[in-house]
Order: sequence, then structure tokens, then C-alpha cells
Amino acid sequence: MNRRLSFGDAGQEQGPGRPEGEAARAPDGRLFLEEDSAEPFEVHPVTRSCRRIFEHGDHLLIGVSAGNSYFSAERMSTLLHWAQSRFDRVDVLYVDTHIDTMLEAQGSSPAQAAKHARSRLRDLRRRIRRAVENAAGSSAAITVRSLSECTSLAGYTAVQPAIDRLLAQDTYLMQACREQVAALLGEGAGKPEDLDADSAVFKAGMAYIRAEFPFLLNTPQIVGARSSVTCYHKLMPVVEAVYRGREEATRHPQQGFIVVRPTDRNPREREMTSAPGA
Repeated sequence: MNRRLSFGDAGQEQGPGRPEGEAARAPDGRLFLEEDSAEPFEVHPVTRSCRRIFEHGDHLLIGVSAGNSYFSAERMSTLLHWAQSRFDRVDVLYVDTHIDTMLEAQGSSPAQAAKHARSRLRDLRRRIRRAVENAAGSSAAITVRSLSECTSLAGYTAVQPAIDRLLAQDTYLMQACREQVAALLGEGAGKPEDLDADSAVFKAGMAYIRAEFPFLLNTPQIVGARSSVTCYHKLMPVVEAVYRGREEATRHPQQGFIVVRPTDRNPREREMTSAPGA
């Protein structure tokens, strides 16, 4: 059974009558369960609406990227166990598109990029499979989806015109895209303001970001859920622009985003989960 979290309108817990085992709020705003001081993850809803959708516990989408050492089989297994106690359905979405073009933009030859992309995806699928096997037998259903499998789904294609319109008209969002592309590609990309919109580097980064974009706006319709929160281990510039910018009318009303960070982060992981990017 899912644990439900209870908060007042100002985002504070409901007071002394809050049932034992319900969530409390730490001074820095994270959520935790009083009954378990060893809770493995901190939860940071991006907005009040995101918190409300998280509390419903209908569906969680866990985004996983290849080539990121954060997503070990052990970490994903712990995250799946945590998610299954709070959500009726859990989807793991791994990105398998535009990895080769990103590697080419970073200097690899086409042949090297294709080879490395295949290797990264093979390793990622192996880690996901181990994590799901470790989580087997719990109540919530787990579905593993590749991004390429979703691109023809009605909910995914339905939001594409809105994405094109946003990227063409919203300068704040485009600046966030530049920041995220720079973070994705590392030092070789240069500063966000120096990225040439016509360059192969920028186009590769934007193709990668754009492929994931529908899951920031329309996950309920894509996966067939009443409501859904997408989670990642850090707040990316595009997410902040979409959820704290002017895109309220564009998002599905039951679409949310939460940042879920391990509570036992070592110094390297703290850096990984606080900096923007992939």
C-alpha cells in the first residue's frame, strides 16, 4: 500500500495530529518518513502541484541515461524498492536515442560513436535487468521502456506541436536548453552563451533533449496513467524552465516532476546530484 503524505496549503506538515509514519518536512524542504530514519532518498517536488501529484502515488517515471555512473544496478534496485512502496505503477525509461550523434559531437568518428553507443546501451540494459529482478515480487508493477519505443505513441506525438512552439517562442526556455546542452556535452561545448544554434554540437544536444521533452509535459497520456511524476536525481535547467516558467498551460494537469536524491551521498555523488545536466 502506498504511503500518503499530508501537507497544508503552505507546504508544511499538518501539525501534531499527523498520523505516525506519515511524512514530515526537514528544514531544507525535503520530505522524509519519521518512522524510518534510514530512508534511502530525499524527495524534492519542484512545485506545489508536483507535490500533490506525488502524494497521489499513481505512477512514477524513472528516467535513466546511458553512460552515467550514478545509475548502478544497486542504486536502481534501491530506487525501485522505494518507488514500489509509494506508487501503484512504476516505469523505467532509458534513453536509447541520439547517443551516437552526441558522441560524434564530442569528437568521436561515426564508427566509434556507433560502437560506444551500443556498448553503453548493452551495459545499461544489463544493469536495469538486474535491478528489476532484485525488485521482483513487490506489489507495484514495473515496466521497462526504451525511449525509441515511445516515439510513435499517441501521447508522445500529440505534444510535439506544443514543444516546437515553445522552443520557437520562449527565449527563457531556449536559454535553459543552451545551459543543459553545455552541461550534457561538458567542457568541449563551451559556455551556453557561446553555443552556435547552427552547430553540430548544439543540434546534437537539442535532439537529445527534445526526445525526452514529451515526458516533462504529457507522461499521463503517453503511458495511460491518471497522474504521473517523472523523477531524476537532480534539477535540470529545462525542467526548471518548464515547471517554474510560463509553461503551465502546456503541461498535462496531472504531470509532475520530483528530484529524488539518495540520503547517503558521498562527496562525488553530492556533486553529481546537485549540478545540472545528464
